[in-house]
Amino acid sequence: MKAAVTVYTTPYCGFCHRAKALLEEKNVAFREIDVDARPDLRTWLVERTRQRTVPQVFVNGKPLGGYTDIAALDRAGKLDPLLDAPPSPDDAALRD
Repeated sequence: MKAAVTVYTTPYCGFCHRAKALLEEKNVAFREIDVDARPDLRTWLVERTRQRTVPQVFVNGKPLGGYTDIAALDRAGKLDPLLDAPPSPDDAALRD
């Protein structure tokens, strides 16, 4: 079983498109949540990640950061093991 991946985005964000493209290249299924008109989700993301930017990529409930963060993990060979790990019942709940 593959990891549960969620990407919080906005439609006009270039880094969001890059993050999704990277995941698509890896054949990773992910759930995309548009936060453009959702100040409640923006507030939650800041509280959860301490970041005000999108994308915000979560794998099995754990925030990994944005595009540059997951690209760095990929270059270091650390992204694939995270994406291959199955979800756990203890994973943090996400909002949508």
